Amino acid sequence: MKIDLTDTTASKINKALVQGRRAIGTPAVGMVLTMVIVTDEENAYDSIKAAEEASHEHPSRTLVVIKRHARTLRDRTSSRLDAEVRVGSEAGTGETVVLRTYGEVSDHADSVVLPLLLPDAPVVVWWPVEAPETPSKDPLGALAQRRITDLYAVERPMQVLENRARNYAPGDTDLAWTRLTLWRSMLAAALDQARATVTGAAVEAEADNPSAELLARWLEARLKVKVDRVVSAGPVVTAVRLATATGEIVIDRPEGPLASLTLPGQPPRTLALKVRPTSELIAEELRRLDADEMYAIALRGEGTKETVSHA
Repeated sequence: MKIDLTDTTASKINKALVQGRRAIGTPAVGMVLTMVIVTDEENAYDSIKAAEEASHEHPSRTLVVIKRHARTLRDRTSSRLDAEVRVGSEAGTGETVVLRTYGEVSDHADSVVLPLLLPDAPVVVWWPVEAPETPSKDPLGALAQRRITDLYAVERPMQVLENRARNYAPGDTDLAWTRLTLWRSMLAAALDQARATVTGAAVEAEADNPSAELLARWLEARLKVKVDRVVSAGPVVTAVRLATATGEIVIDRPEGPLASLTLPGQPPRTLALKVRPTSELIAEELRRLDADEMYAIALRGEGTKETVSHA
């Protein structure tokens, strides 16, 4: 069910949510958090779809904030809020409110969002595209226990990564880091099997890949070794090589959903290592809302970086 509201207020939106729930006979229970998505019109559809798919695991109220640019005389001279309320099958397992702000309302989106938050429930803010320079100090980011950004969506990811490291606050995370979960799990499992001391390492990936840089920094911090950044044809991270006294530990995924794992003295084995969709990444981030200490370590990095080479 969809309810369209033009030139509206937060109070009228709340009434529309109640009206929608009554119409479809669904109570407002079972939702565990409020997800706030700050995006533009171009990326709104994909962001909403990912959030709705993630809501099957984490039922939530999703508030989508779209700041509209003035295109007509009315837009330039008025401060206005339009809303689209979605409940039932139109909103996954929760509720979705699309908020389009015009004029001065765009500068005070937090005052619109605040009355719409679920009471006594965590708040997560996600910027699918451009994020503020310091997410924790953004008016919307300040409302949240978890702030999600995505280095894959910016033009200069390595430059932005350094900025994120300087401005990190507990609760910040990035989908470039979430994309590494399977890699980190498999590397940890491989080291448990090999039981060897790592003396050096290399991460192979396409140029300026933020996930590869975070992975290299994490390895430097955890293993206390130098990590080479090796440029490959991609896509994304293609291989990690760990040098030991008995031979190399290698996870290699040149393309596709399968990777090969090679341990010293053992035959290669095949592993599932797919590139996960955004909905799975968001669902993973919503499973824990405390500070991600490993992300903070990877952002700051430790050890000495090696010169970039080419595969």
